[in-house]
Amino acid sequence: MKGVFSVEKGKRAIRVRREFNASLSLVWQAWTTPELLDRWWGPSPWRAETQTMDFREGGYWLYAMVGPEGERHWSRADYISIVHEKSFTAKDGFCDENGTFDPEFPQNLWETRFIETESTVMVEITLTFDTFADLEQTLAMGFREGFTTGLNQLDELLLVTPAEGRQ
Repeated sequence: MKGVFSVEKGKRAIRVRREFNASLSLVWQAWTTPELLDRWWGPSPWRAETQTMDFREGGYWLYAMVGPEGERHWSRADYISIVHEKSFTAKDGFCDENGTFDPEFPQNLWETRFIETESTVMVEITLTFDTFADLEQTLAMGFREGFTTGLNQLDELLLVTPAEGRQ
């Protein structure tokens, strides 16, 4: 199994499971360090550009999705809980360049778990929304396609990392 994307309307949740052929430490780093995140987060030709990242409980990641014409759409993830190489939880949403959340767009609770197997790492992501309308708005904005493309880019990035990062 490479990946599964499902929508649980009754729970107002999106669930994504994705398997990566790399070490747990490398997959964790790819999700938690701006130098690696900026290389895969977001669908090409868009790219992520981190303004600031403080990966700790109470910290946040403020970044722009930069389009092919240089346009910027800002997002912020506020870290709630972190268990090293196991999981992290964040409140996520669109914002302005100063990190002020935009009430016109939905926010969600983003839970990410990392499960090491003998030869791969399974990443399980659950996004939970306050309302069903928020879930639908996120899907209508192309989340499924964009996030799937980003995860494919992460697969490619993991292939070109140093050998000690791969199993």
